[in-house]
Amino acid sequence: MRPDDWYCTQDLTGFLSHAGSFLRSRPDLHTVALTVTETLRTSGLRAYGDEAPVFGVLELDGQVRAAYFRTPPYRLNVTPLTPAEAETLAAHLVALGHSVPGVIAARDTAEAFVAAWRRHTGARAAVSQRQRLYRLGNLTLPHPVPPGRARVAGKEDRDRLIRWYGEFIESVGDHAARDAAGWADSRISYGGVTFWEGEDGTPLSMAGVTPLVAGQVRIAPVYTPAGLRGRGYAGAVTAQVSRAVLASGVREVLLFTDLANQTSNSLYQRIGYRAVADFTAYDFRGARGF
Repeated sequence: MRPDDWYCTQDLTGFLSHAGSFLRSRPDLHTVALTVTETLRTSGLRAYGDEAPVFGVLELDGQVRAAYFRTPPYRLNVTPLTPAEAETLAAHLVALGHSVPGVIAARDTAEAFVAAWRRHTGARAAVSQRQRLYRLGNLTLPHPVPPGRARVAGKEDRDRLIRWYGEFIESVGDHAARDAAGWADSRISYGGVTFWEGEDGTPLSMAGVTPLVAGQVRIAPVYTPAGLRGRGYAGAVTAQVSRAVLASGVREVLLFTDLANQTSNSLYQRIGYRAVADFTAYDFRGARGF
């Protein structure tokens, strides 16, 4: 296996023609790649920023073995790799002259790439977040259910969605992959956010859902303003969104959690989500990192 076995392109159509079937073969492990490329396909290549995205495929003997993408200025996202594949990917990116601000991947892959990137560039790495990917098994509605009801957000909720999305990004300590207004408009267009609202109609919590692609959707984000937490609103709205997705015929329902947040991890397991894999996000500093 050589660095030249990796193919790099900025052509989304070409990337999907090479890697689309591979990504759809494991829609759970490849959920982020599937949803990001679908957004780029439907909303344009500048959906995540002004700089063009970059895509890559590892192909051996006519078979796709792995893929990556990056939507600058954000981290490199990589499908699961062996240590040898991670080594060739690092060499491939260095040969192309690419700087990489960080990486997010399944835990073992992320660790292997961090080690390879440091060998090739001297860049130091720091863990930004540890995540767990869950898949919905048998849905169990929370009990007792807090007072109120679920309601799909509409155009009249745009300002609240923009504000809450910004607060959510700040609360998780990360950078928004999309500007808040663009995110809100996109979600409103397909009914992609549901509120749990009180009996007086005041929104108390929200749960989003990504568009259907490759037979799967992902619940994201789930957010409750700080002063309203601990009252069951997030569990209620997540369960209702999950039930609505299942009722639509979708059977692969996923979500990510921050492993540092034990409350949310316990909550999602109680309503029926089961662990699939752990992921780690690293940020690079020095040398060929930022």
